[in-house]
Amino acid sequence: MSRVSVVTDPDEAVAGIADGSTVLVGGFGMAGMPVDLIDALIRQGASDLTVVSNNAGNGDTGLAALLAAGRVRKMICSFPRQSDSWVFDGLYRAGEVDLEVVPQGNLAERMRAAGAGIGAFFSPTGVGTPLAEGKETRTIDGRDYVLELPIRGDVALVHAHVADAMGNLVYRKTARNFGPVMAAAAALTIAEVSRVVPVGDLDPENVVTPSIYVNRVLDLSGAEATRGSNPEPSRTEAS
Repeated sequence: MSRVSVVTDPDEAVAGIADGSTVLVGGFGMAGMPVDLIDALIRQGASDLTVVSNNAGNGDTGLAALLAAGRVRKMICSFPRQSDSWVFDGLYRAGEVDLEVVPQGNLAERMRAAGAGIGAFFSPTGVGTPLAEGKETRTIDGRDYVLELPIRGDVALVHAHVADAMGNLVYRKTARNFGPVMAAAAALTIAEVSRVVPVGDLDPENVVTPSIYVNRVLDLSGAEATRGSNPEPSRTEAS
């Protein structure tokens, strides 16, 4: 029997996320961002969160809405400022949110290391910059490296295209981005998907995140049907 819980209620999907949690949030901009799960997390009320994501929100929706609600204590991301990152920009300038900037490759690898059980790794990215301050450095074969530690999440919120009833995930184009490494790096992984299909309907060769990394699946086709709207195409899918 599958250990994965498949639900159609977004609020049920995020139940139990605690104050002070480290939450890994998928997405590259809005592509692959789990907007329905984030909206549910806002309603759920968890606060004092450390959020790990590629960037610090776009416009007023998704991650930006979570920031605007005052639920985030610290952002760990690669791109905190963009033309539409006014929510984070205002909070940061007011001293209401902390920031740790991590180069994009290091961000992905630090989460991959967490999922793979790697204690740390040496990277050349950031050497000689403020990003390396306070970190161990080492010269290997004549090149300088800085020691990077894994990033583990208490929770990962990811958006995938389709899941089967066991929780195996298939992504759609660039909406895949950080989802696979985040799912593996978190103690609790919650995936929102456009639909859930029976076990056996997915080609195993196309499964990117196996069910062993997934705990809860939010079936947006059921959630959207409850709200009386069409779930396709998802606003968080890549074009």
